[in-house]
Amino acid sequence: MPTAGALPAMFEGEVLAPGSPGYDLARAVWNGAVDRRPAYVVRCAGAEDVRTAVRVARELGLPLGVRGGGHSAAGWAVPDGGLMIDLSRMRGVVVDPGGRTAQVQGGALLGSLDAATQPYGLATTAGIVSHTGIGGLALGGGVGWLARQFGLTCDNALGYEIVTADGDLVRATADEHPDLFWALRGGGGNFGVVTRFDLTLHDVGTQALVAEVDLDPASGLDPLRTWLSASEAAPQRATLVAEVRAGGPLTLGFVWVGPPGDAAPMVAQLDGLGTPLARRVAPIGYVDLQRQSDVGAAHGFRRYAKSHYVTELPDAALDAFLAHTAADVGAASLTAYGGAITDVDRDATAFAHRDTRFEYDVGAKWEDPADDERHAATCRRLAATIEPWSVGVYVNALGAEGAAGVHRAYGATTYARLQEVKGAWDPDNVFRLNQNIPPV
Repeated sequence: MPTAGALPAMFEGEVLAPGSPGYDLARAVWNGAVDRRPAYVVRCAGAEDVRTAVRVARELGLPLGVRGGGHSAAGWAVPDGGLMIDLSRMRGVVVDPGGRTAQVQGGALLGSLDAATQPYGLATTAGIVSHTGIGGLALGGGVGWLARQFGLTCDNALGYEIVTADGDLVRATADEHPDLFWALRGGGGNFGVVTRFDLTLHDVGTQALVAEVDLDPASGLDPLRTWLSASEAAPQRATLVAEVRAGGPLTLGFVWVGPPGDAAPMVAQLDGLGTPLARRVAPIGYVDLQRQSDVGAAHGFRRYAKSHYVTELPDAALDAFLAHTAADVGAASLTAYGGAITDVDRDATAFAHRDTRFEYDVGAKWEDPADDERHAATCRRLAATIEPWSVGVYVNALGAEGAAGVHRAYGATTYARLQEVKGAWDPDNVFRLNQNIPPV
């Protein structure tokens, strides 16, 4: 069994412990409310370091956390008294423009992927915040502005290089370990540490457009209903969104990825919803689109959020959504799914909610710890008004809601199949600091 003093010599990368220079920065994650102290932070230089870290954690009996981008609101990556695998030194992206594929290391951020692919006019579905990690996003499914055109991130996965609970490095593809390949496409971090993702890229160009109108929420029911209904027939290049903020307007709009001029019919539909309080229609580069939410989603704030998947939104649900403007804190959104997301067979991946029409999210951010419970309670109250129409939840939007939340994310059939794969690949539940699926 390795001793604590022997650990640094076992790795090509760094080993940080309490008191080490950089330790506090390394243990800080996106949600500023997470304040835990691992016994060790191993900043892995490559897959061999990851293999060693998994084996060391098991030999020392330490809880094991894995940090890619560190965006989990629950802070699963940071295990109190445990060993944290930090992939931030593994951010390489290699693009094959002719083959339209990318090899992406497990610690890469979405901005790294976009920076490598956009010089060729290529991209794949990759979230909406550029400092998100590819690992957590892709393993939970992966939604972004390209999902209605090209499916989820996991739908574009060709293969994975993964370190298993035994410290082995294996490949998972449709032909190699297909059970593991299926589970990694939506099943989260339950099955190992992915050190490389092989992804399909698409010719999307470099242009996009964002169009929004602000309306008075007091008279917003009809335009909200009309706009959300338009999502069913909308071109797949368009992702329709509705947003409300505490004390703010109703904002209706869409994001278009492609030549901005082609979006003119959608802009006309938006303009037909009524006289706006404000109107914003602007072409934007795709890379800038992917960075547009970076400041609002900055690291360090204390955060809480709740989410639902919905398929039906009767007027009672829309009224409940509009009533969010009367809250004292928080913002809520409805984002359209459909399009290419529905083209993938439900059983083809571990992402279970192919028929979802909209994702509902409500969240708040703040700085004072004294506001923690008040803001969290407000988000829970607002989300509860939409819950009667909930058909599940996106696992990447799920907080620390225990087994009940994980069941909501997958449903009975997918959950049972994931348990079988978990039992085959991680029977001791080494990878349990996540939206956990215990083995059978």
